[in-house]
Amino acid sequence: MTANDKPGRRPRRIILDDGPGAAAVTGSTAALAERFLGYVRHERGLSGNTQAAYRRDLRDFSTWLAAASPTDLTVQDLGDYLAALSRRGLARASVARQAATLRTFYAFLQLEGLVRESPAELLTAGRRADVIPGTLTPDQVDRLLESPDRTTPAGQRDRALLELLYATGCRASEVSGLRLADVHLEESFCTCRGKGDKERVVPLGRRAIAALRNWIDGARGMFAARAAATPGWTVLSSRGNRLSRMRIWEIVRSHAEHAGVPPDIGPHTLRHSFATHLVAGGVDLRHVQEMLGHASIATTQRYTHVDSTRLRAIHGRFHPRR
Repeated sequence: MTANDKPGRRPRRIILDDGPGAAAVTGSTAALAERFLGYVRHERGLSGNTQAAYRRDLRDFSTWLAAASPTDLTVQDLGDYLAALSRRGLARASVARQAATLRTFYAFLQLEGLVRESPAELLTAGRRADVIPGTLTPDQVDRLLESPDRTTPAGQRDRALLELLYATGCRASEVSGLRLADVHLEESFCTCRGKGDKERVVPLGRRAIAALRNWIDGARGMFAARAAATPGWTVLSSRGNRLSRMRIWEIVRSHAEHAGVPPDIGPHTLRHSFATHLVAGGVDLRHVQEMLGHASIATTQRYTHVDSTRLRAIHGRFHPRR
């Protein structure tokens, strides 16, 4: 019998507060989730984005559980939960992430002595499909980067932002948190802080340097003057504040529509394009891994499909026994 099949129990929706430092709310699952979130925040020092993902996943889990306790579940119950997510239309990668959250959550419950064995330890959601990330062609990238009107302050900012995303392969959150002190235009590099607050050095090309210098020496001062205190971030909002991840997404999509490239792209599309174009140009995969900040080379290997596709096309066109 699964958690949703228990007779006589009316499902009770348990919502976890999304704010930082949220207090525990009524309901055993929500209370345990808050203890877990405090653990990953204070003891494991995981990034804010990872904490937010855990919170969302456990909120869904709490809703599904209703009044049942997570300490009473079996691996079959958890499997039923993942199956319910799949039926709801969640992508395989999202279900796999939920499974990973449950494994970490139950490992914490085991550490706290609340469960003897983790029912999530053997939990699988099927292997993630090796989906090739969407990329833009070099011509599409050029059109996108040329989209902002550089005669306007916002256009200078947007051009610098787009050049920075493509030149470095940084995530939106990394560009959002990039400070002026991290940007070294004379030395042609910047220092990015990625997942787990790990630092990495990424080179800057001449076009990105020119766009950043134009922005920093020009309209940025106008934007910064609107802030209550002197802002330290490289790219600013119109009010002189730190540019949020969501605003970065909006800017990218707005210029994508204007440039006539696929409108459903985002900052990660430029990150994928950065890596894909480097690999296609013959850059060593280890170097691409370092620039992207991937912990494992296996993650970076997704981009080798470009070379293999191009080589197959060449082989098929010129080999005498094709």
